[in-house]
Amino acid sequence: MRYLLVFFISANFVFASVFYAKLEPINSYKIKSNVSGKVIFSNEDIEGKKANNSLIIELDSYVDRIDLKQTQNKLESVNSMIEIENKNYGRMKRVSSKSDFEKDNQKLKVINLQTTKADIKIKIANLKDSIKNKKLIEKNNYIYNINVKKDDYVTPGTLLYEAKDLSKGKLEIFVPIDDIEKIKSKDIYIDDKKSDIKIAKIYDVADSEHISSYKIELHLSNVKKFSRLVKVEFK
Repeated sequence: MRYLLVFFISANFVFASVFYAKLEPINSYKIKSNVSGKVIFSNEDIEGKKANNSLIIELDSYVDRIDLKQTQNKLESVNSMIEIENKNYGRMKRVSSKSDFEKDNQKLKVINLQTTKADIKIKIANLKDSIKNKKLIEKNNYIYNINVKKDDYVTPGTLLYEAKDLSKGKLEIFVPIDDIEKIKSKDIYIDDKKSDIKIAKIYDVADSEHISSYKIELHLSNVKKFSRLVKVEFK
């Protein structure tokens, strides 16, 4: 019986796996500009703080807003023109003295105006999207770094700021492929304390650096302190 007990203790010791990982936010974001423009507002005061439906960066949209208004006016004019030309075409179809050539020309006027209307609607959608993309608001993420200042000029792809989701924490560890099945049935201890945490993700492709290991993700709730080294043990 003593030998059997020693065997069980030895087996548990062999299968126990200890790892260390840095506790990071569940998600990190790099917000890049989709458009070109001059920075007219950069909320440097919120850097290092949690946003609350806060305006972070705003680019100049003055010309876009004028263009949008004039384009919307143009759309109204084209709609009126389509209505008039449609009525003209309807009347012309009822006049027997009008040739097919004249009737077809009138129909082409309507078709060309409808094509112009479609192009205008696309332009309006693009302008609205551009204006929206020039005003960046964060709901509740932590603003880690603001990369541009007022009066800077940015182009598409320019890094504007970085944000982090602090609603949960994430630990990434690299477990030897041969040990993956063993740890699935083990309890997870965090800093030597048994937890109810379960494995969130297993990446079933070997890591490019840890070529004989799979990456494992653990998600932690109610994290009070990030960027600290955490001991993770499976036993």
